[in-house]
Amino acid sequence: MHEIKRSENIAENYRLLQATIKSHLADEKDLIANLANISAFIYHGLEGLNWAGFYLIKGGVLVLGPFVGKPACVRIPLDRGVCGKAAREGQVILVEDVHAFEGHIACDADSNSEIVLPIFKDGKVFGVLDIDSPVLGRFTEEDKLHLTSIAKDISDFLDGKYE
Repeated sequence: MHEIKRSENIAENYRLLQATIKSHLADEKDLIANLANISAFIYHGLEGLNWAGFYLIKGGVLVLGPFVGKPACVRIPLDRGVCGKAAREGQVILVEDVHAFEGHIACDADSNSEIVLPIFKDGKVFGVLDIDSPVLGRFTEEDKLHLTSIAKDISDFLDGKYE
């Protein structure tokens, strides 16, 4: 069992979160179990979130994967929304105000800001890590830096680097 630890210091909190995720990835080989627990680690490890989870590319669309939060959109076309843009471009998308993002898909009306990070397998986008907050401007460049490192750990797991 992996315990969720928190610190008041943002960098230290992310260090603890990433260490927990790395340890979990090293111990468990099942993809769905890992994504489910990573969603929970992030949701409970960071302040001010209302959704954390994954969308995986299947048949040319993003399909809902493991998550923590309210029920969500099941399928997202790659040409729509923040998740679609992150998957299409293979880039992290940080949105301070989702209501100002053209083409935003409102799966949860309580969400006001969002960060979406691509997850890669064999150099191609496999899916995205989507994190939402009811707080406008919740995500910063520091969040982006640390979450990008976590997304890389997940990509490394998918590429077999944790076996």
